[in-house]
Amino acid sequence: VIAVSGKGGVGKTLVTTLLIRLLSEQGVGSLLAIDADPDSNLAGSLGVEFEKTIGDIREELKEVKMGAGMDKKKYLESRAFEITVETENFDLLVMGRPEGPGCYCAVNHMLREITDSATNAYQYTIIDTEAGLEHLSRRTTENVDIMLIVTDASKKGIQTAKRIEGLARELDIKFKEIFLILNRITEEGEELIKKNAMLTDLKVIGKIPEDSLVTKYDSEGRPLMELPVTSKAYNAMTEVVGYLV
Repeated sequence: VIAVSGKGGVGKTLVTTLLIRLLSEQGVGSLLAIDADPDSNLAGSLGVEFEKTIGDIREELKEVKMGAGMDKKKYLESRAFEITVETENFDLLVMGRPEGPGCYCAVNHMLREITDSATNAYQYTIIDTEAGLEHLSRRTTENVDIMLIVTDASKKGIQTAKRIEGLARELDIKFKEIFLILNRITEEGEELIKKNAMLTDLKVIGKIPEDSLVTKYDSEGRPLMELPVTSKAYNAMTEVVGYLV
């Protein structure tokens, strides 16, 4: 189970998308992609359409009367299975919007269990987390094996990476590995971002250069899954996957 985290706007979804693509191209086995960001950008980046989210099911749950032999967890699990989008190379589960007013602690706990049970059915599960640190405080990523923290050259990006690292320790979340990926590196800013990265205790396993193709695809609304193999980002991510697999 690999989770991709970081400050908003640093390129988490790019990293997640290319990670899924490269793993599928290498034929590592069954893949589940989980879009845990409330903005639900991963599906568009992957070029996949979806109809329902776990958030929708959570709202349904308020109105559903449980029959004999059915409880909330079983209902959520069955509906989560129904809304999982199947493609030729991977499956996609979209978590949707965060909870509204009121306490949904019990349902969040169920969602964690659903994620755990779903990941047991796949060789690899890749999670595009919500921006910042909420996924840690909610413990929706506590059973992750590898945490990849993405940052750009901004000071805020590096600070968020440090906070994710620190909060994971504070909450005693025992990732097997936690790594840093530097994104949007330019020739002029390469030394500065490397220097800033040293302010963390994280090992850098990826350096993704500024890629005009990524900017072009984003501006045109084209799926990043379709980036050509000449893309600088695509080639940089091949090294990351080579390190992880």
